[in-house]
Amino acid sequence: PPFPVDSYDCVVVDECHRGYILDRELSEKEIGFVSEQDYQSKYRRVLDHFDAVRIGLTATPALHTSEIFGQPIYTYSYRQAVIDGFLIDHEPPHRLVTDLNQDGINWKVGEEVKRLNPVTGQIDLSKTPDEIQMDVEKFNSEVITEPFNQTVCNELARHLDPRLPGKTLIFAVKDDHADLIVKLLSEALAIRYGPIHQDTVAKITGASDKPSLLVRRFKNEELPKIGVTVDLLSTGIDVPAIVNIVFVRRVKSRILYEQMLGRATRLCPDLFGPGEDKEVFHIFDAVDLYKTLQNFTDMKPVVTDPQLSIRQVVDALIAAKDDPNSRQHFHEELLAKLNRKRSVLRDHEEQLKFRTKQDSKTFLARLRAGGAETTIKVFTELPGLADFIDSLRKKGARPGVLISEHPDQLRGVERGYGASKKPEDYLESFDAWIRDNMNKLPSLLVLTQRPRELTRAQLKEVALALDEAGFSYQNVRTAWREARNEDIAAGIIGFVRAQALGSPLVPYEERVDRALRRILATKRYAWTAPQRKWLERIAKQLKKEVVVDRSALNEGRFRDVGGFDAINPTFDGKLAELLADMQEEIWNDAA
Repeated sequence: PPFPVDSYDCVVVDECHRGYILDRELSEKEIGFVSEQDYQSKYRRVLDHFDAVRIGLTATPALHTSEIFGQPIYTYSYRQAVIDGFLIDHEPPHRLVTDLNQDGINWKVGEEVKRLNPVTGQIDLSKTPDEIQMDVEKFNSEVITEPFNQTVCNELARHLDPRLPGKTLIFAVKDDHADLIVKLLSEALAIRYGPIHQDTVAKITGASDKPSLLVRRFKNEELPKIGVTVDLLSTGIDVPAIVNIVFVRRVKSRILYEQMLGRATRLCPDLFGPGEDKEVFHIFDAVDLYKTLQNFTDMKPVVTDPQLSIRQVVDALIAAKDDPNSRQHFHEELLAKLNRKRSVLRDHEEQLKFRTKQDSKTFLARLRAGGAETTIKVFTELPGLADFIDSLRKKGARPGVLISEHPDQLRGVERGYGASKKPEDYLESFDAWIRDNMNKLPSLLVLTQRPRELTRAQLKEVALALDEAGFSYQNVRTAWREARNEDIAAGIIGFVRAQALGSPLVPYEERVDRALRRILATKRYAWTAPQRKWLERIAKQLKKEVVVDRSALNEGRFRDVGGFDAINPTFDGKLAELLADMQEEIWNDAA
């Protein structure tokens, strides 16, 4: 029998964006002939059955999510999670700048060009009737360019030492491109570091033999150290040891891009040895992905263009979700484009089933029947699907994939500091931001002028404001390292005070140890053994949290022993004053 409607007071739905509302109003002609339940999704029907509060949890809310649960009542961003210490931040990306990814590949009229016949596997020669220009977006999808991949892999080998802890995830364009990356990178690593194990670099795609086993090995075993994938590992896996993300493919979906980056954001304690945790991850960008996404975000298609890709129409449809007329227009255009690709979809039935769990006929029928809302839901939950469909070609179709032998070479490796091209420019901008906001942000004034009064809430406010302005701790630390040739783990307070006050930059842990020695040496107190032990524990916590105030002592292990009120009597009721003294000594630059 069904559960009674009052079985639960509260229903919590994790990953709530995955369910979908198929409800629609019945027309006058349908009332009396069709059951209302035929028009309600089982997901919505289950939720509506219970007389209970409904709470939905999701990292990627879709249009239908708010239709079921209402607008979000609480959000917690990736940036906040980094600041709070629950996720790992990344340094500014390394942009691999080469001749070909900047200038493209060009064949002039009448020039002989090689094409790979996808059916026979043979290489055909022909002369170009028109000039052909291939930009980096088409590399390895419409043109095979081994020199570009060779240049990228040679540079990657300089940064990816397979003998060190940590794993690397590389995103390739398609399966045969992944094969090429595995081959070229393995060769480059062997040249630079000597013979390597054959499993050091491995392809992990849907076309691999036993992909699930490969994923488990990548997560749990020493080898492979470097995984090359297409979209199999873009979501749904948790490999904390990933410290490098490499893009050798372009994506136009910001959701997919962020999901790819998310593979490296997990905490990983003791990755580099006892007490040496993973603190940051690195991005290597060979296809100018940052620039591409910025341009794509600003693009607003207005008129129908037969040359528009499936990806472009899908993104226009999602952008128009709140405009019924435009939404219907783009939905119809998308259906028309998919209908023209029916035979191509049938040729790749198994690959489509792997992604959508449906054959091509059922998939297209579902989009037609469900309308724009269903289509938005499908392509939002499967952000790589549009690019996959765009990449499909009919079996036996000509003329095949172009092969480029144009030479390539590395022009340089740049860091992504946003508008600032050099680390010195970035630090100047950082300094200007501090000066401009000193009197606008009270907590910034406390941090620089009255550190003994600084609370955790104020520190978080400053960190979030800096982060929103583009000055995350890792970015500032990296810019300082590149500009001054010194890497100092001074903490965000240290860098702010260095810029604002000229305070010397000292490793933060060294400051805490020095402050503890000064406090213990002061003549004001005759420290007892329990007091010394508590001071050592507080100093240890300071190295983790930067600010230890009353609220900090009411959490975690301190809470287990009674918190601030239980520890305070040990210090004769002067614990609050002592914490302030400790905080002041940490930032005391006197010798």
